[in-house]
Amino acid sequence: MDMLFLQQNWMLVAVAVVSGIMLAWSFIGGKLSGIEEADTLKATRLYNDDALVLDVREDKEFAAGHIPKARHIPLGQLSGRLQELEKFKAKPILVTCRSGQRSARACRLLKKSGFETVYNQAGGIVAWQRANLPVAK
Repeated sequence: MDMLFLQQNWMLVAVAVVSGIMLAWSFIGGKLSGIEEADTLKATRLYNDDALVLDVREDKEFAAGHIPKARHIPLGQLSGRLQELEKFKAKPILVTCRSGQRSARACRLLKKSGFETVYNQAGGIVAWQRANLPVAK
């Protein structure tokens, strides 16, 4: 590339580089952290195979609608309540929130605490509802 172009358009180049890094991270970030994403199809399979569904949203969000049989522990309380989940350490756990961000943090905490098979629900309850899957209130 022409150096003059780069100098005159450095902000455009910076945005392109940052966008590329963010795109690459979205593909490899979860794999590096050891947390597997579960789309709605995989989440449904896990649910049907009796995986523990852990909802880490706040109380009001959970009360508004959640995956049936989900256990509710808000993210802010999770580290202090891990003992409640001890019996599930060797069982698959599907972690959900509204969109997948808080559940990703919860997954990292669970993995660091020795939980073997942890899945982050991609898109959270929003994706679940868009797929017309059952919701309990």
